[in-house]
Amino acid sequence: MKIRFVTEGSLNEYWEGAKRADCDLLVFGFDGLGEVDYRRELAGETSKLEDMAILSREAGCTVISGCFTDSCGVRHKSAAIAEKGRILGVADMLHVTEPNEFKSGAHLKVYETAAGKIGLCVGEDLFYPNVASTLSLCDADVIFSVFGAAEDSIPQLMLRACAFYAGVPACMCAAGIAQAADPRGEIRFRSARRECTFDLSPEREYRLT
Repeated sequence: MKIRFVTEGSLNEYWEGAKRADCDLLVFGFDGLGEVDYRRELAGETSKLEDMAILSREAGCTVISGCFTDSCGVRHKSAAIAEKGRILGVADMLHVTEPNEFKSGAHLKVYETAAGKIGLCVGEDLFYPNVASTLSLCDADVIFSVFGAAEDSIPQLMLRACAFYAGVPACMCAAGIAQAADPRGEIRFRSARRECTFDLSPEREYRLT
């Protein structure tokens, strides 16, 4: 599974530079789609999700991007996934620990793609290993964390913990940083480049608890 991380810039900025991506998965952080207003999308005033779907078709790969969604004034941290010209779904962050502008989202889902079964972990849900464990129990081959600014070592530590706890590889695309951990909790890849590529070998580690 060849993964290309884009840690800075929007989806459209990337699209202008290259029509096809030599990868199975193309992953953006929250800058990828930025603000997505569902009402404006449905009214045809904006076309961010449509652009993402088209990119997945033109690039010939599965595309994941973070975004901040607005549903009639209710804001969520979210991640969308697209393949073959269509949006497969949008996942929201579940855990909001302090009062802020974002609200808790809905449900977890594993998305079946040509690249494998993908579980999405959004924002601070990374700090709750039960999210990764649930996605693994639902047969995810790999978990992708779309994160904001990883300003200290805690997100990296929690990525390792989630991969170990879930028993499957976990990858993160954050602002200015991309990394991947294996099911043994070891960091296998880390890069601060704007664009970087990692070849992931799906594996599963079973533990009795």
